[in-house]
Amino acid sequence: MNVFLWIVQAVLAAMLAMAGVIKSTQPKEKLAGQLPWTADFSQGTVRFIGVVEFAAALGLVLPAATDIAPVLTPLAATGLAVVMALAAITHARRKEPGAIAFNAVLLILAALVAWGRFGPYSF
Repeated sequence: MNVFLWIVQAVLAAMLAMAGVIKSTQPKEKLAGQLPWTADFSQGTVRFIGVVEFAAALGLVLPAATDIAPVLTPLAATGLAVVMALAAITHARRKEPGAIAFNAVLLILAALVAWGRFGPYSF
């Protein structure tokens, strides 16, 4: 199970790092084509979401890998689950079922990592 958690953490971290860099560095107008929800938020909010996603990516891997404050890994996973729940709510308001399903999968994976790292497979 520990190897499975590491794989999930790595995949989530890679996805979040890419999404976070894109959202935090690209202008909102350029993102609107790929991410229509950005029309509902300010440029600052979109960048903040990108920074949060990038920080979550780092938090999912670095504390556990370096054995420096490894409790931050399940905390990052818990925070990511909260972010994905909020994202699903946003997509529900916009009536985007595909995006809701994607957020639900990420939420479940983040919750699995949080459960595993807080509980039986903690560091």
